Amino acid sequence: MKKYIPFYIILCLFSFTSTGCKQKLTVLEDDIYSRHLQKHFKLSIISTKLPKDKSTINLLILNDGQDIEQLRLKKIVDSLFNKKLINPLVIVAVHAGNREQEYGVAGLPDYQNRGSKADKYDDFINDELYPYIKKKTVIRKFNKVTIAGCSLGGLSAFDIAWNHADKIDKVGVFSGSFWWRDKDGAAVDYSDEVNRIMLTKIKSSRKKPALKYWFYIGDKEEESDRDKDGIIDAVDDTKDLLNIIKSKNICSNDDLILTESANGEHNYSSWSTYFPQFLIWAVGKNN
Repeated sequence: MKKYIPFYIILCLFSFTSTGCKQKLTVLEDDIYSRHLQKHFKLSIISTKLPKDKSTINLLILNDGQDIEQLRLKKIVDSLFNKKLINPLVIVAVHAGNREQEYGVAGLPDYQNRGSKADKYDDFINDELYPYIKKKTVIRKFNKVTIAGCSLGGLSAFDIAWNHADKIDKVGVFSGSFWWRDKDGAAVDYSDEVNRIMLTKIKSSRKKPALKYWFYIGDKEEESDRDKDGIIDAVDDTKDLLNIIKSKNICSNDDLILTESANGEHNYSSWSTYFPQFLIWAVGKNN
């Protein structure tokens, strides 16, 4: 049976490591049981060298933790930290379980009843994982807390951030599945205005969360173009969401970033290319 190294031991060891020319990352695996979903989740934890002043440490919660190798996460974090481009950081990458059911919009399954457990996954992140991280790291309050994800994991990350802006400061979404809808797009009475679940949720929400947003979208992610305007749906859906957020006047333009790649595709090769830019925005020296 694999034994996991407790968080606090790693942090204590790391705090007293002598400073060298190159500061290596700490990488370990952990496991947490969720009573909300009645299952275990594997965690991959990546940590930069951490200072004694824990108030300067940042946290990134990442969906689809099983894919961190494809994202080149360790190499990216190692390079940015040693170039002194990002601040001290702990990344907790949650390995996905049943993505189609646990990712989505909490309490609002799509027309095929996908996302039926998104509310329980939201509870897991908020009620179980976040307190667990704080307890294991012995950090009462992180400097900044960010959540991020790609594709359906990005939709999930955005929803969780919106629901828990009291704990989360920033959200990063790579090619978010904002097409997520409560009616088949081929239905005669389908409407972008009312049937895209997340956009409708944000449009009707009275919340004014103090969040900062970073979005990435690629112009070559798909060929689908529902409204025949010559722009793929992935781009339209993302930009429509940004326009809704802007219309609510809940953040400044500087806090709402859209990075659009002319040649970007819906894959980890494209996402990893822009992940350094995202990390510098999330936990950079000037942010």
